[in-house]
Amino acid sequence: MQALWLLSLCYAVAAVAHPVYSSGNLEKRAISEEVFDDFFFYCKYASSADDLYCAYPNGNTLIEEFSNSTTDTQGFIARDDTRREIVVSLRGSTSVEDFAIDSETSLEPYVSPGVVPPPGAMTHTGFLTAWNSVAPGVISVVREQLLEHPGYAIVTTGHSLGGALSSLAGVSMKSNFPVNPVRMYTYGQPRTGNPTYAYFVNDLFGPNAYRFVHAADGVPTEISQAEGYRHHGIEYWQNPDPPSAANTKERAADGEDPTCSDSIPSTGINIDHVFYFGVMVGTPFCTQ
Repeated sequence: MQALWLLSLCYAVAAVAHPVYSSGNLEKRAISEEVFDDFFFYCKYASSADDLYCAYPNGNTLIEEFSNSTTDTQGFIARDDTRREIVVSLRGSTSVEDFAIDSETSLEPYVSPGVVPPPGAMTHTGFLTAWNSVAPGVISVVREQLLEHPGYAIVTTGHSLGGALSSLAGVSMKSNFPVNPVRMYTYGQPRTGNPTYAYFVNDLFGPNAYRFVHAADGVPTEISQAEGYRHHGIEYWQNPDPPSAANTKERAADGEDPTCSDSIPSTGINIDHVFYFGVMVGTPFCTQ
C-alpha cells in the first residue's frame, strides 16, 4: 500500500476579522510535551488509514472500515476504551480518483447530513463530495457506538485530503452529536472552505480544532486565499526539524497568519508533506 501511495504521489506533481475566543498570546508559543505527544498519537491513526486492513488501529479496537467505490473515499472507525474515544480516521490521496477529487476546487454551498451551516458557507466541491459519499454510514456507526458507550468523546483525524475530510467530518460529528465532546486533528490539510466555513469551524470548536503543519509542506497553502478560501484555526507549525514540542508553535487562533506556514511559497506535494513526526505517512500502526 505504501508503494502505491508513493507511486500516486509521483503523478500529482480575505475576510473581515472574526474573533471567536480570546487567543491571548497564542501566536509563536511553544506547545507542551503532552500536546505534542497527542499530535503524534492521532497522526498514527491518520497514517494507518492508508493500510488495506488495520486490525488494531493504534493498538485499539477496529469497529468498521468504510469505503465508497465512486469517490474512492476510505477510512475506519476505531474505539479507544482507555481514552474513552470513538476515532474516525480518513485516508489521504492514494488513487487517481482521489487526485481527481483534489482538483475539483470550485466552491459550492456547504450541505451535509445533519449540519446546519451559516448562510454563505461554501466548501471545496471535491472534498464535500467525498465526505458526503461516506457520511451517512459513518454517522450511523458512530451513533451505534455512542449508544453502547455513552459519554465517549469523538475524534476525527486525517492527513492531506484526509485532513480536509477530517475537518468536514468533525463538523458533522459536532452537529449530529452535540452532547459529546468532539475534537479534530488534521495534518497537512489543504484549505477546505471559504471564510464563512472557516469561522463556522472556529465558532464550533474553539481550541479543539488542531491543524498541524510540518515545516515547508506545500499542500496547506496550495489552494490560495485568492481563490476564495480560508483556513480555520488553530495552526500548529512544526518548524524547523527535528520534530519536537520546542520546535512546534501555536499560531493564530483564527487560522491565517502570514508569518507562519503561509510565509513559505507553496511547492505542492513535497518531502515535508510526505513525512510527519519523522515517519512516512502511510506507515501503519495497526498491531496490539
